[in-house]
Amino acid sequence: MTSYSFASRCFHWLTAILVLAAFLLSVGGPEARVFSEANKSFLALHESLGLAVFVTTALRLAYRRWSPPPASAPMPEWMHQAATVTRLLLYFLLVFIPLSAILGSWMEGHSLSLYILGDIAAPWTTSPAIGNTLLALHKLAGDAIMWLAGLHAAAALYHHFVLKDGVLRAMLVSR
Repeated sequence: MTSYSFASRCFHWLTAILVLAAFLLSVGGPEARVFSEANKSFLALHESLGLAVFVTTALRLAYRRWSPPPASAPMPEWMHQAATVTRLLLYFLLVFIPLSAILGSWMEGHSLSLYILGDIAAPWTTSPAIGNTLLALHKLAGDAIMWLAGLHAAAALYHHFVLKDGVLRAMLVSR
C-alpha cells in the first residue's frame, strides 16, 4: 500500500489532536455551569478548538476532493465496507459537532466565544427548547466521536500488528 500524501497525513493528525483537545477541555454539565462566568475561558478555548475542527475538516474534505487517497490495501469486502462507514460517520460527526454547538448556543441565547474573534452574538431570536436539544445532541455526538475514533485506532492497530498490511504505516510515514 502506498502512503497518504503529506497534506493528508497532516490533516488527519491535526484533526485527531484538535478533537481530543476539544473533548478534554469541554466544560460539560448543566447550562448554568457551562455558560457561567467562571468557565468563560475554558468555554472560549473549547469553542475555538471546535471551530478549528470545523475549518480543518472543510479544508480536508476540499483537499480530498482534488487529491484522492491511495488505493486501499487488499482486505475482505466486509472490512472495506466497515472502513467506509466509519470514515463517513467520522466526517459527518466532524461537521455536525461544531455546527450543533454553534446553533445550539445561539438558539439558547448565548454568544459564541472565540479567542480570535471575541464574542459573536446570535444572529436570530432564540428558541431555548431547540437550543437545548441541539446542545444535548452535541454532547452525545462528542461522546460518539471519541468511541468511533477509538474503534478507528483499534482497527489501525489490528491492521498493523495482526494483518501486517501497511495500512497504519501509510498514515504515519512516507515511503
